[in-house]
Amino acid sequence: MQLAPASAWIALDDCEPVLSKSTNICETKPTLVITGTEPLPNETIIRIEGTYDGEPFSCADTDTCKFHVPETDEDGVAVEFWSYSSYGDSSSVYNAQVRVKLADEGDPDQRYWYVDVLSSQWQGPAVATCSDAWGVFPPVGGPPQWLSTPKQSEELSSDIPYTYLAANLIRQGAVDASACPDGGLAVGNIVNQCGLEKSRNAVNEWQDQFDVLILDTAKETGVPARLIKNLFARESQFWPGIYQVIGDAGLGQLTEYGADTTLFWNRSFFNQFCPLVMEAEVCGDGYMHLDEETQIALRHALVGSVNATCETCPLGLDLTQADFSVGVFAHTMIANCEQTGQVIYNYTGKTAGEAASYEDLWKFTLVNYNAGGGCLAEAVTNAQGRNLELTWENVSPYLKGVCSVAVDYVNDISQ
Repeated sequence: MQLAPASAWIALDDCEPVLSKSTNICETKPTLVITGTEPLPNETIIRIEGTYDGEPFSCADTDTCKFHVPETDEDGVAVEFWSYSSYGDSSSVYNAQVRVKLADEGDPDQRYWYVDVLSSQWQGPAVATCSDAWGVFPPVGGPPQWLSTPKQSEELSSDIPYTYLAANLIRQGAVDASACPDGGLAVGNIVNQCGLEKSRNAVNEWQDQFDVLILDTAKETGVPARLIKNLFARESQFWPGIYQVIGDAGLGQLTEYGADTTLFWNRSFFNQFCPLVMEAEVCGDGYMHLDEETQIALRHALVGSVNATCETCPLGLDLTQADFSVGVFAHTMIANCEQTGQVIYNYTGKTAGEAASYEDLWKFTLVNYNAGGGCLAEAVTNAQGRNLELTWENVSPYLKGVCSVAVDYVNDISQ
């Protein structure tokens, strides 16, 4: 009989997470807590062992090990830990990267520490998504604003006069622009200035209607809320239908190629989505082992799931479908950051975290999302061939030809 093994988990004592900055603040010297768990009845954890920055530690006759951790450099230190059970077995050996930085404001009474932990066994609030996959910490004190998640959805509010959104609201009758020249729309269904003014209130209200869902999705998946909103603004101006010229669908304008990336690189999402479309036994071996016909069917189903176009619905949109798609696009972004990490490793021989910074890796992920892994690989290869550090400033000039559209795309979303 296969019995459930012991395990071990890592956390912090007396520290407060800062959601908007994806870090933890400790007002006293940080305490790392490692706790063992034993799933078998009548058995207990009897010892915790491990190494901290290469130095061994051991806590006997207990299921919890606590110790103060000193300040580290920007890269943090490696931690290994495991637990022993009275049953006679031990848990797996788990790994963590721990960074501790003192935030000294000059006042000795106002000292505190920023603490970040990367580990599959972390029990605190979710770290910024992709940090674990890349093996890189966000900047000390938290990421830049465009990669942050606020505490309240109201902080995501915006009032940008989106012209494409305004034109759609007028076309669908949500805004009365009949008093404007040409009914508010110029040739090609482009909103004119009068139509834009008439639709201003509706545009402001519309672009904020997904904010609560974006915030909830960010908390659930770890994908930064402001990144999600900026992505939707750039891709669709929050009109979740299908873009008629090229067939991209939904708030984040998913394509069949993009669906392929999502299903291939985000295995946990594939395991959730595939049984909604196929028989469970078909999905068991993973996306890459399916025959081509089944893969195509799944890609079409995923693109269809984010397309809110509905001829019989008010405004021609099924907004419940749009709501569902927010989570799909968050998981699609996770898939792209996984692929980005692999592209960088393939072309540099280094892990993503060794090769580039947290913010630059997110920018490379947006290139992957918008222009594809081939464009990213070519730009990274050219920068690497000239012995340039892999920063956005060094890599972006090598996004040329059809790949060059990704430069404005990334700059727009990241600002």
